[in-house]
Amino acid sequence: MPISRRGERPSPPAEHKPWFVAGGWYYVITVLSAGLLAWVPFVHAISRLGRRPEYVRRATLFGAAALVITLLLAITPTDARGNAVGRDGELLSALGGTLALVVIVLGCLQSAKLRREVYHGPVHRSGTELGEHPDPAVAEVLAARDRRQQARKLADADPLMARELRIGRPDLPRTYDDGGLVELNHAPVSAIAEVCGIDPAIAGNIVAAREARGGFLTVDDVFTAVDIPITQWDIIRDRAIVIRP
Repeated sequence: MPISRRGERPSPPAEHKPWFVAGGWYYVITVLSAGLLAWVPFVHAISRLGRRPEYVRRATLFGAAALVITLLLAITPTDARGNAVGRDGELLSALGGTLALVVIVLGCLQSAKLRREVYHGPVHRSGTELGEHPDPAVAEVLAARDRRQQARKLADADPLMARELRIGRPDLPRTYDDGGLVELNHAPVSAIAEVCGIDPAIAGNIVAAREARGGFLTVDDVFTAVDIPITQWDIIRDRAIVIRP
């Protein structure tokens, strides 16, 4: 098996694994549970790739939908055979069934992209693998995005090594290329402002908030602690990292 340029041994490609093992179970568990377990693939992705905000949001949304479906089933009047009875029963049954169908469809659609990310690694939306785009500028951006993802995975698995490699600390001498990350709990105002492309005043507020709170647990914590324009949230999520103690 080849060794990557960062010295890491990549996982076997998903196509070399049985379909069910290589993420096919995402679809199976979503369909067979009638959407009630559509949140499970996203929890699995969090365990494999780290606590990404988009995975947390989707797991939460599908989990909430499962609770609503369960509640609708619980309050639906039924007869001894479990069939809905009365106008209210039919209405609640129809609502629950429709919601379950929507969750199944959305869950399977979301699982297609999720499966590629977990088992195949990052892939450009056109299907071109990172670093192989014909436009050098695009290839460079995609490669940097890949390095940021790898750095986040490393930091989540081994925070001590991440600190030794100085991930997210462009203000310090280092040799590891993290793709352009900044660590919100320790980086200075200038580094946060430059890497995230935000106003130095906002970066200063971030530093003040972290000192008042004793640090952030996740990148998204900064949005509740500091007044930041929502248009800048995505770039901060893309470039910022929080390394746990």
